[in-house]
Amino acid sequence: MSQTVRGVVSRKKGAPVELVDVVIPDPGPGEVVVDVTACGVCHTDLTYREGGINDEFPFLLGHEAAGTVESVGEGVTNVAPGDFVVLNWRAVCGQCRACKRGRPHLCFDTHNAAQKMTLADGTELTPALGIGAFADKTLVHEGQCTKVDSAADPAVAGLLGCGVMAGIGAAINTGGVSRDDTVAVIGCGGVGDAAIAGAALVGAKRIIAVDTDAKKLDWAREFGATHTINARELDPVETIQDLTDGFGADVVIDAVGRPETWKQAFFARDLAGTVVLVGVPTPEMTLEMPLVDFFSRGGSLKSSWYGDCLPERDFPNLVSLYLQGRLPLDKFVTERIGIGDIEEAFHKMHNGEVLRSVVVFDR
Repeated sequence: MSQTVRGVVSRKKGAPVELVDVVIPDPGPGEVVVDVTACGVCHTDLTYREGGINDEFPFLLGHEAAGTVESVGEGVTNVAPGDFVVLNWRAVCGQCRACKRGRPHLCFDTHNAAQKMTLADGTELTPALGIGAFADKTLVHEGQCTKVDSAADPAVAGLLGCGVMAGIGAAINTGGVSRDDTVAVIGCGGVGDAAIAGAALVGAKRIIAVDTDAKKLDWAREFGATHTINARELDPVETIQDLTDGFGADVVIDAVGRPETWKQAFFARDLAGTVVLVGVPTPEMTLEMPLVDFFSRGGSLKSSWYGDCLPERDFPNLVSLYLQGRLPLDKFVTERIGIGDIEEAFHKMHNGEVLRSVVVFDR
């Protein structure tokens, strides 16, 4: 039997979101129904609403979520009813060439639920990132559920489902930041601050935060930045070099994803340093640079997709570090809101007033 719940839907490009009835089917083979407890308001959800992902409206928004498994379909073995889980949007297949080569974080055939959630009139919904968690309950593939310690605050744990994991993973997994490294992070929103927290966690000796907003630089210090640069007042490349004995940083993370910030990252790194692009560029952005600049500098130029994470490995570990007081994930939660406050939360996020608004569902 299907069930009807409340959910937040975007019906057309740029229009305000709507709180409507959403029909959730019973889980089929390999599927799970999750009773959502909390879900962060991520910039990707706003991008969906603005038509920046695709035009497969209507969308059921929300994806940075934690909750409890309500029911499972045939053949599900990863989780059981009652498990506390964080949802992820990369359920690896285990069979593609990346998985078989021991690189499941690069899986080329990730899974979503086979069945569709719908509006009350039967209109099929496109769940954001295959999750759709701005709803009392959602239907996902079993591989999208990662069991973690139920002692964790759901509003905090759910943020690992996207932005926080992307930033921490960009520093640790992709950038390989380690003890004694110098690190610069360009862009100090949620992803950038998570990269700073990750660099601090593994013992980077100098962490330089770059932004044009003084408030965001204050946030960066709370997550472990040892130095800050207001790019409206100082040249980021020259200042990063000055702060690293003239050499540049070992790892520079671009959490903005624009040609100008990527170039800053490229020239602000040491000669054998690493650039990590985790900010998401838009399709029309292009980059033009002399090829000799690439030839004359060593090191690595990397892109980080979802922080190169493996949820079943990384989520429980990071939750454990949070519960031990070693990783300040709770600082990302600026406010807790109701399911009817998402449109206002989009405005606050767009204006840089919050790191994360988190929808907490009434029970």
